[in-house]
Amino acid sequence: MDNFRTLSTRQLDALREVANIGAGHAATALSQMTGQTIMISVPALSLSDVEHIPHHVTVREEPVAAVRMRMAGDLQGLTALLFPHDSAVRLAEMMAGRPVGAFETLGAFEQSAIKEAGNILASAYLNALAEFMGMTLLPTPPELTVDSAGTVLTETSRASAGEAAAAFVIETEFFLKERQEPLHGFFFLLPDAESLASILKAVRLA
Repeated sequence: MDNFRTLSTRQLDALREVANIGAGHAATALSQMTGQTIMISVPALSLSDVEHIPHHVTVREEPVAAVRMRMAGDLQGLTALLFPHDSAVRLAEMMAGRPVGAFETLGAFEQSAIKEAGNILASAYLNALAEFMGMTLLPTPPELTVDSAGTVLTETSRASAGEAAAAFVIETEFFLKERQEPLHGFFFLLPDAESLASILKAVRLA
């Protein structure tokens, strides 16, 4: 299925607005959990062939933390939330209520914090999409991988091989107000062919 390439700017803007709604929900949830003011925005959204998703991260050898979840319910597919190493460490500090510089590596404790943050963010994105489409989406428990960006994204592409028809690539910007610090990440949504058709139909009718 290649009709995702024919989406207009207006239709892509509609998808980005859905992602921004999810980001707003995630920001509220993370702010309440951490007691800090966190703002999240979606500066860019694009659609890509699944095999091309490793190219969306420019420094492929950079270590990253990736939180993967599968979708169940009315839509099927795979999601992956990717944080560069430094952003992942800062995010873990924020989730744990620790000061900047408290963590340097991604040990078991830090990974648990990142997994919880990823769970909140991915679930918020999926809930926004579910509301937009009037459907039910049920994410599975998150799994975390720490490796190079190229390896993580190649594994994600292979995990969805024969299943995902395309990939939504959502750039995600975090701003931690108290720390005056920006963080960067990517959210990948890889729906199967039937789910992609449903999403494209919904956005074309929006």
